[in-house]
Amino acid sequence: MLAADTLLCMSMSDLFALARRLIDIESITPNEGAVGEFVCSELLRRGFAARKMAVEGERANVMATWPGHARPEVVFSTHMDTVPPFIPSSEDEARIYGRGACDAKGIIAAQIVAAEKLRGAGVFVGLLFLVGEETNSIGALTANQHPIGARYMVNGEPTENRLAVASKGALHVELAARGKMAHSAYPELGESAIDKLVEALHRLHAMKLPEVADVGACTKNVGIIEGGRARNVIPDRARAELFYRLVGPASELKARIVEAVGDLAEVEFTRETPFMRMHTLEGMPTMVAAFTTDVPSLTNWGKPLLAGPGSIHAAHTEGEFVEKRQLEEAVELYCGIAGTLLGKGA
Repeated sequence: MLAADTLLCMSMSDLFALARRLIDIESITPNEGAVGEFVCSELLRRGFAARKMAVEGERANVMATWPGHARPEVVFSTHMDTVPPFIPSSEDEARIYGRGACDAKGIIAAQIVAAEKLRGAGVFVGLLFLVGEETNSIGALTANQHPIGARYMVNGEPTENRLAVASKGALHVELAARGKMAHSAYPELGESAIDKLVEALHRLHAMKLPEVADVGACTKNVGIIEGGRARNVIPDRARAELFYRLVGPASELKARIVEAVGDLAEVEFTRETPFMRMHTLEGMPTMVAAFTTDVPSLTNWGKPLLAGPGSIHAAHTEGEFVEKRQLEEAVELYCGIAGTLLGKGA
């Protein structure tokens, strides 16, 4: 019979190897077909009752439960897609590197290993792995139409293994300014759309944004500016794309944006993800997630909790990584959360 420390070493080796296998499957949104196929096959191999949930074309979520336990009270979830570019896996003694290492393929591995460990303790949780989180949460929106009656959804994102008390929402805004072309030697004959856009952005920069004591401030980023025809032509068009991180309802903020911009530009709100407060557990370290997640699109999957290994500051970077120690701790964290939620010493 194998010693307990030998079994632990084997499980951690499996955890790291699984994380690297997932990272090495390119799954930049919307190219999640191959990773979904792998995850579903791997879960079946490990004894789960796993199936794919069609989303769009070859894109599919993966849902898994244990045989005989088709309606678990707790479901672990995260996403399979990544941002570009693809970066294959590597590792050293302390870290695993590659695209998705912390966002969120290392989390997939930790949740699978945690579910297996919980099964050994007589606790049966479900797994839900989603497509499209990095763009429009299409996988979560699809899954929300097919709930299985879970009481709690434990979503995985890089929070350094702390429970998020809240996650900021998102408001996508587009400004489109119109003008009149003219020869640049005679600017009085034209009307500069770029000048209008710059003034509109100046007004938005000067606008005080909402702030909540235990969450922080709403923030704004001007991510894209485009406009003009040529350097010697008065520009008749200009546009900008802005991203606000919400700390509450967006209705008042939207009204203030429209008022501030006035007739300088057309304002269009292209996407909104609401601010969310999460379920927390007494005695566990907490944080505020300044980023958005799939959670607002999974309202039919139970009370939400948010936690996972890795730092959001490493996500989406050239050197994305996850600490091996945090992956190991995440397995214990997910087991502890499920055991606490279900009132069992898992």
